[in-house]
Amino acid sequence: MMAAMRILILLSLVALAACQPKTPEPAPKSAPVDTSAGPAVSVSDFSQDMNAVGTEPFWGVKVRGTEITLSRPDAADLVTKAPGAAIQSGRATWAATSADGKALKLTLYVSPCSDGMSDLTYPMAAEVELAGETLRGCAAKTAEMPREGGRP
Repeated sequence: MMAAMRILILLSLVALAACQPKTPEPAPKSAPVDTSAGPAVSVSDFSQDMNAVGTEPFWGVKVRGTEITLSRPDAADLVTKAPGAAIQSGRATWAATSADGKALKLTLYVSPCSDGMSDLTYPMAAEVELAGETLRGCAAKTAEMPREGGRP
């Protein structure tokens, strides 16, 4: 009887975990910007250091000047160089290349984002494209990364 109860509790916990969101929702790539009311409110300063994070699979990106570093638990850090971001209203895209020729594309969208695993809200959604794989997550300026307790 006790083993059956433990199995029932374990199955309940697994079912509850399966109900949690799995990936954050990035802004659509071609989100229209309404300029009828004046300047777009989705303007951001992309010239500062940025951090992006993602879950399932876990990954992190650091943008420091012209260097973009992708970190994942199952691989060596991929360090790339990008001449700068192509900036459009509400988003910035970096096309970067590593020393051994690997191409990485990073796009940050000005759009509230939740990482799906915590109660933290980030000011930007992030998308990383590498070797046919797309990673989605959230981003913020390094100095403004949300932290538990509500302080950047």
